Parts: sequence; C-alpha cells; structure tokens
Amino acid sequence: MSTRESDALALAGHPDTTPDVIDGVAFARLYGEPLFKLPHDLYIPPDALEVFLEAFEGPLDLLLYLIRKQNFNILDIPLAQVTLQYLEYVDQIRLHNLELAAEYLLMAAMLIEIKSRMLLPSRKADTGEEAVDPRAELVRRLLEYEQIKLAAYKLDSLPQLGRDYVRTQIYIEQSVVTRWPEVDAGELQAAWADVLKRAKLTAHHTISREELSVREHMTGILRRLQSARFVEFADLFDPTRGVPVLVVNFIALLELAKETLIEITQAEAFAPIYVRLSYSPT
Repeated sequence: MSTRESDALALAGHPDTTPDVIDGVAFARLYGEPLFKLPHDLYIPPDALEVFLEAFEGPLDLLLYLIRKQNFNILDIPLAQVTLQYLEYVDQIRLHNLELAAEYLLMAAMLIEIKSRMLLPSRKADTGEEAVDPRAELVRRLLEYEQIKLAAYKLDSLPQLGRDYVRTQIYIEQSVVTRWPEVDAGELQAAWADVLKRAKLTAHHTISREELSVREHMTGILRRLQSARFVEFADLFDPTRGVPVLVVNFIALLELAKETLIEITQAEAFAPIYVRLSYSPT
C-alpha cells in the first residue's frame, strides 16, 4: 500500500494496521505474537542497558588490573600514568554509585600522596640509611592481594558440591521392629545333637608313652615314711597324677614290702590300713 493510499484511509476514519516491517524479523514475541516495533507506552529503566565490561572487587583489584594489563613492573610502578587511568575509572563510578566510589577515592588519594612524596627530595634517616621508597607499602599490599586472589582462584577451580557434581542419595527402607527367625526348640536340640555326633566321628585318640621308674617311687615312699611313724595307706597315693602313676606307686609299695623294708598293718577287719618302716630310726 502506498503512502497516498494510507493517507486516504486515515482521512476516511479507518486506522492503518499495516506493520512498518512486513518481511522483516520480529525482535520479540508477546504471548506468541511477533513484535516488529516497540509500544509507545513502554517504560525502560535508566540503568537497564548499562554494560560493565570489567568488574573489580575493590581498589586493590582495580589497581592490580591496571598494572598487569600494561605489563608494568610492580616493584617500579609509574604512578603518574597509573593514577590518571585510575581516576578516569573512579569518575565513571561516581556518576552511578557514589557510595561505591568512596573507597576508590581513598585509594586515589593514597596514590596522589605517594606521587607527591616521590617528587620531594629524598632525605636520609637519622641512622644514615637510605630513605624508604614511598611505594614500598603499596607494593607489599598489592603482592599480598595478588597471592590471596590466586589462592582463591585455585580454590574456586576445585570441584564443588552442587556446582560441579551432585551427591547421590539412596533410600533404604528399614523396619522399625526387629524380626527374628522363628526356630523350634526341638529343631535346635536336634541340630546340637548332630554337631556332637560329627565331633565324635572326627575325634582322634592319641596314646602317649610315659616312662615311670618303680625304684624312684620306692625311694619316694621311704622318704615319706621317715618323716612320720605311721602313714595311712590311702595317703601314699595322689589320684590327681593319673592311673599309670597310681599303678607304679602301688607296685613300688609291694616291692618294699617284699624286701621287708616296710610293714603294712591293720588292727581289725575293715579298719584303716597303716604303713610304717620295718625298723625304727634311732
């Protein structure tokens, strides 16, 4: 439609609904409908289209950026050039955020002070030593800040929970009441009997050989009788030493009686039996 035809429609009271761009690309969509031009009543905040190319954490961060970007020696900073660049950035900050610019202004004042001290003639200290470089304290703070910033960058590069990986969680259903297996007492008794039966089948009987001397037991009995006038027959035997020892001890007692070295006496039937030496010690 030409311009003349559009003007004619407008004079006739018919609004022109033809978009300015027919074959162009819509720059936005509203509820699915393309928009080829902005509404006249659209409000755009003043700071909506601001773009910050560089973001700094503070005055030291900005100062370190200016030094490293231009490959300046941090131990020999050209303060005049750095201060000018620093003030240009501070002026930009003051236009938008005066509270944020306060600490940057403090650093700018420090740079100007250091530069003014460098312009004055240097004086030796009272001890005769060379005067301290006014930039020394600033250099120290910059080096410490750079080390901390590098350490923070290394820590941030480490994997973090929620950012680089997700912790896996597994839910296991657990019963509140403990359930024990049901076992009958008769089954438990039968199982125990089976264990004992198998233990007897695998048991080994070991026969050990022990050499016992009848002469040694004879000597022991004589020594025992020398300390007492009469000794009861049962006291001459120690049941805890086992059956073989008891048998040998009894044979030794019979040999002593055979050789008439001891006497075995009994006062009456079923009375205690006593043993004594055949001769009385003088």
